[in-house]
Amino acid sequence: MRESYSRVPRTSSQGCDVDLSAFLVAWRTTSLPDREVVDALVHPAHAGPSPALAAVLAHWLGSYYWSDEPDGRHLILTRPLARRRERWGLHVALFLATLLTTTFAGAVVAGTIPFDDPLSLFTGSYPLPPHLVSAWAAGLSFSLPLLAILLCHELGHYLAARRYDIDVSPPYFIPVPLFPTFIGTMGAFIRLRSVLNDRRQLFDIGVWGPIAGFVVALPVLLLGVAVSHAAPGHGPATGLLLPMGTQTWILGDSPITLVARHVFHDGAKAVIVGPLAFAGWVGMFVTMLNLLPMGQLDGGHILYARLPQWHQRVALAFWLVVIALGSLWFGWYIWGGLVLILSRGRLGHPPVLDTLRPLPRSRVLAWWLAVALFAATFAPAPLTLLG
Repeated sequence: MRESYSRVPRTSSQGCDVDLSAFLVAWRTTSLPDREVVDALVHPAHAGPSPALAAVLAHWLGSYYWSDEPDGRHLILTRPLARRRERWGLHVALFLATLLTTTFAGAVVAGTIPFDDPLSLFTGSYPLPPHLVSAWAAGLSFSLPLLAILLCHELGHYLAARRYDIDVSPPYFIPVPLFPTFIGTMGAFIRLRSVLNDRRQLFDIGVWGPIAGFVVALPVLLLGVAVSHAAPGHGPATGLLLPMGTQTWILGDSPITLVARHVFHDGAKAVIVGPLAFAGWVGMFVTMLNLLPMGQLDGGHILYARLPQWHQRVALAFWLVVIALGSLWFGWYIWGGLVLILSRGRLGHPPVLDTLRPLPRSRVLAWWLAVALFAATFAPAPLTLLG
């Protein structure tokens, strides 16, 4: 594919917005449903700082970036085509429904709404508490920071994709009642509706979601743990304890929650957390799950972009680790099964258009940052029911 360069200048009928032929040695054009991509080998005279080329590129109706390759410097130019109309009403409705369900979950955590039997939501036997509105509103201290974390995570993906003029959907939020999860949501996702050009695009789209979500989740977690209460006499239980109805859940420690607990509570073995700290913990948990280097999770995108030849073997190894961890938390079995279903029984990654274009050296720091975030947020036993 990389040998299919053309030395014939493009004509205006081919949709060229500006004439770059004087600055190029050769180029190839790929037409996709949502955009047109030009991979151009730049003439050595203009491969460095070139005011003339910069002046012409200022009129390019799209995005572009440079790529240093064995045969010289390349310009990858994208010209977006007509965009589809988004169903904004659906996205807003899903977001508001998720706000409703997560606020209900937060009210249960805050203790203003009693909730012991998840099936009562479906049988109609749930007893509505008095002053329902004020009781429900108490859950906003959980739902608002949680949705901010999820929204920033998805916007990291979305804005990175838009930076490359890729057809991508706005975030879809998934509201659920307090069963099968007890946080009121299954998270959010975006849809990439077009194939990606190269591993650089895949890496950027994959990595900026977890980074953006973590940036919001960290202060939420730290503030939440700071206002929580140590419980030095809470039996043999250690870690972050979450009372919910008549039950108490142990939130498994990751390195970052362990440090926060020791910093703010002088090494107390048990800390009883409220809705705000729980929202921060969920944000860390979501970051960790997404950074697992398997299939088409964010971690899978990042691994394939950085080390495509290792992706299949590393993904299989981590999937086996996830299944082994099921002995500590049953949810690992569910997550491993979902990853396998979503990848259609294979843990590999679909290729990008140009698999040979190297990943820029500037992405090495972001790669190690993603590895550090995964290590800092990893919790082997995320949830345990006390007693």
